[in-house]
Amino acid sequence: MKLNYYPETDSLYIDLAERPSTESKEVSEGMVLDYDSNGKPVGIDIDRTKKILDKCDEGLKGKPKLASIYNQTWRQKFRKKLLETKTWSDLSFPGA
Repeated sequence: MKLNYYPETDSLYIDLAERPSTESKEVSEGMVLDYDSNGKPVGIDIDRTKKILDKCDEGLKGKPKLASIYNQTWRQKFRKKLLETKTWSDLSFPGA
């Protein structure tokens, strides 16, 4: 899995596989899934990434978090990197 964040458009592309996309479908507002020729998902494009992360954080207020079990969750690390990004960056997280 490879994550690519584009700050100029505040969009995140998640490469799920190294196969070419032959079809794209908008599954919800601002979220597009890319499929290969066999109908298998190969990527996810998410618009307004920072706004979505902020909304997720708001929805989690007052609820137990994995962070209380683990020092820092993968999502928190990603969000920190994303918010610190000033230029185009290839955000790669091995093992994600």
